Amino acid sequence: MSRTRVLTGITTTGTPHLGNYVGAIRPAIAASADPNVDAFFFLADYHALIKCDEPARIQSSRMQIAATWLAAGLDPERVHFYRQSDIPEIPELTWLLTCVTGKGMMNRAHAYKAATDANEAAGEDADAGVTMGLYSYPVLMAADILMFNAHKVPVGRDQVQHIEMARDIGARFNHLFGQGRSFFTLPEAVIEESVATLPGLDGRKMSKSYDNTIPLFEGGARALKEAVARVVTDSRLPGEPKDPECNALALIFDAFARADEAAAYRADLRAGLGWGEAKQRLVARIEHDVAPMRERYQAYMADPQRLEDILQAGAARARAIAAPLLAELREAVGLRRFADVATRAAGVKVEREALPQVKQYREADGQFYFKLLSAEGQLLLQSEGYPSPKEAGQALLRLRQCSGSELVEALAGRVSEAERERIAVAFGQLQAAEAERKARASAG
Repeated sequence: MSRTRVLTGITTTGTPHLGNYVGAIRPAIAASADPNVDAFFFLADYHALIKCDEPARIQSSRMQIAATWLAAGLDPERVHFYRQSDIPEIPELTWLLTCVTGKGMMNRAHAYKAATDANEAAGEDADAGVTMGLYSYPVLMAADILMFNAHKVPVGRDQVQHIEMARDIGARFNHLFGQGRSFFTLPEAVIEESVATLPGLDGRKMSKSYDNTIPLFEGGARALKEAVARVVTDSRLPGEPKDPECNALALIFDAFARADEAAAYRADLRAGLGWGEAKQRLVARIEHDVAPMRERYQAYMADPQRLEDILQAGAARARAIAAPLLAELREAVGLRRFADVATRAAGVKVEREALPQVKQYREADGQFYFKLLSAEGQLLLQSEGYPSPKEAGQALLRLRQCSGSELVEALAGRVSEAERERIAVAFGQLQAAEAERKARASAG
C-alpha cells in the first residue's frame, strides 16, 4: 500500500509555549509514527521573513523550534525534517508557479485583504506597508506543498484558502505543461477539529498575540511555576467549592493528565481545594511530562552543530526528492540546455557532467552483485550477493525506485547515517538524469 504524504510547516518567529505543544506539536508527532504516513516537517524560515525583519530573532527562533520538536519526540530518521531555506529547489519552483498564477487570485488572499482593509479603514493607501512577500505568500506555500507532492496538509481554518490556491496553481501548471501528465498531486487540507486549545493566563486562548502564554521549555521549571501562579482565578477561598468548567487550571490539567487524574483533580476543586494548592498540583503534573523533554531541549540548544547535522541530513533526504522533480519541471517549461536543443535533430551526443554509476557483476563465488559509485569513483554502496543476475537487478531496481525517505529506511542498519544520505543524493541525481533524458526524448 502506498504511503500518504503529510506535510507540516512550522513558522520560525517565536518561542514555543504550552499551547503550541498541546495543540500542534504533540498530535503531529504522534501522527508521524503511523507506518502508512510519509511525514514532512519543515522550518518555514522563508515565511518568517515576511513578518519579521529581526535577524537575531529569526536565528534564535529557528534553533528553539528545531530543538523543541526533536526534544518532544520527533524522530528525524522516520520523517523528513528540514529547513525550507536549505532546499534551493523551493524558491525556484516558487518562480515557476508565480508565472502561472493569476494576480486576481492573489488579490483575494485573506492575508492581503486583511492588510488592505485595515489600511483603508485607517484612511491610508490600500497597499501601504504591503510587501511582495506578504502578497505572494500563497505561492511560496504552494511550492512548499507541491515540491513534495503532499497528499494532506494539516492546517487551521484560516489556512484552508491557501491549500485551495495550491490546488488551483498545481492544476494550472499540470494543464499548461503536463501534456497529459500530472506533475503535481493536488493536496487536501486537513482541519484538526479535535485539536486541543489551551486557555492562557487570562482565560482567553493561549496566544503570543495576547501575551498570556505559559512557556514550554524556556526559563526552566521556575518560569513554568511563575506563569501558572499568574493564571487568573476567582476570589473563592480554600474550602469553598469551585467549578472546574469555569477556570483555566482544570482545562490545562486535562491536557496532561490521565482520565482518572483529571477526574480526581476536578472532584477536589468541587470539594474546596484552594487555588494555591491547585496551581501547585498543576505545575507538578505538567512537570511530570515536560521535565524530561526540557532536559533534551537544553542538550540540543547547547549543541548547535548537532542540530545543524540533523537538519542538513534532512535536507539531503528532501532534496533527493525535490531535485529530480525540478529537473523535469525545467524541461517541461522549456528551460533546457542549448546544446541539447541544437543537437537533438542531428543526433549529436552531448557531453554531460559526470554522474554516479551503478555496476552489476559476478564474483568468483558465483554470486551476482551490484555497487554504486559516486561521480568521482568513490564506492558508496556494495550489495550482498544474489544467486542470479535477475535477483540482483530486481534488488537494484527496488532501491532506484525508492523515494529519498524510503531509501534511507531501506539502508538503515547497513550503512551509517551520513553514508545513507550520500547514497540517497546519488540515486536522486540518477533519477534526475533519467527524468531529463525522458523529457528530451518526448520533446524530440
